[in-house]
Amino acid sequence: MTQEKASKNGFKEFLARKNVVISARRYFIDAMGAMASGLFASLLVGTIISTIGTQTGFQPLIDIGNFAKGVAGPAMAVAIAYALQSPPLVLFSLLAVGSAANTLGGAGGPLAVFFIAIIAAETGKMVSKETKIDILVTPLVTICVGVLLSMLFAPGIGSAASLIGKLIMWATELHPFLMGIIVSVTVGMVLTLPISSAAICAALGLTGLAGGAAVAGCSAQMIGFAVMSYKENKAGGLVSQGLGTSMLQMGNIIRNPRIWIPPILASAITGPIATCVFGMRMDGEAIASGMGTCGLVGQIGVYTGWINDIAEGTRGAITAFDWIGLIMICFILPALLTWIFGQLMRKAGMIKENDLKLDI
Repeated sequence: MTQEKASKNGFKEFLARKNVVISARRYFIDAMGAMASGLFASLLVGTIISTIGTQTGFQPLIDIGNFAKGVAGPAMAVAIAYALQSPPLVLFSLLAVGSAANTLGGAGGPLAVFFIAIIAAETGKMVSKETKIDILVTPLVTICVGVLLSMLFAPGIGSAASLIGKLIMWATELHPFLMGIIVSVTVGMVLTLPISSAAICAALGLTGLAGGAAVAGCSAQMIGFAVMSYKENKAGGLVSQGLGTSMLQMGNIIRNPRIWIPPILASAITGPIATCVFGMRMDGEAIASGMGTCGLVGQIGVYTGWINDIAEGTRGAITAFDWIGLIMICFILPALLTWIFGQLMRKAGMIKENDLKLDI
């Protein structure tokens, strides 16, 4: 028993020395958050650039956008390795791993990258600088472990993620009112939590009506908090939350969870309006479903879907009703509803002065 205990302690010391911290926070908050940044810096920005190029007919922009979208897998993997504080050789080796996992994972590529990149990065960290030929051993182990895992598991992970996403989308098509509420509220809350809604939506391939409901929920959180907290945070808060992230309010939510009620109620209303009244769909990139109004990526994603539908012949034209729906769901209704609910709660004493104050 003593020898076994000593062995366990020795392994714990080895992991600590290698900075391998096995925790939900490090993997599902730090790593997933970084993964979303990698997705944004490649797939999302590439989509924005190529969309502008398509609309202006400027081929160089289309090409630039396509190049950016093409490195989504490596960008996600490197971002994850960076969040896990991997040494340089491990970080660089994750480029090949991300490419393999994302390609073999298909529609669920981001989810495959998430799991496989974590394992490959942590394995690479454990062998890093343990030999005199580290420049060969570390990349060799990291790449081989990551690519082999991708070959073995990425297709299955991709299929599972795709199936879950399709089930959510099917349920939303079948029950647009109820599922509009559930998807809008859930994805919106995930966006405000220190979890990546963008990465989750991308991993599940969440598009269609479900994607539209997700955009509604995320927009309700961002625009809602921005408007509701204008009294405390002025223009700086309006921009940082409305075009940045509602996650900035997480500290205030912990101190007074009731401040979260107004945007949640707003998302519960805008979600089914998006699905049942305007039929708002996200037929662009799935990651845009979880971005809300962050850099207007969610709205650009909806617009990109319209353009794709026209190109495929499934839509005749973009109508005034489409634009009204997008503006109402993403901006006007979230601002109005959250402000009303917020005012009622302020008058009831549930939200007090400076409960929404940010250090900006």
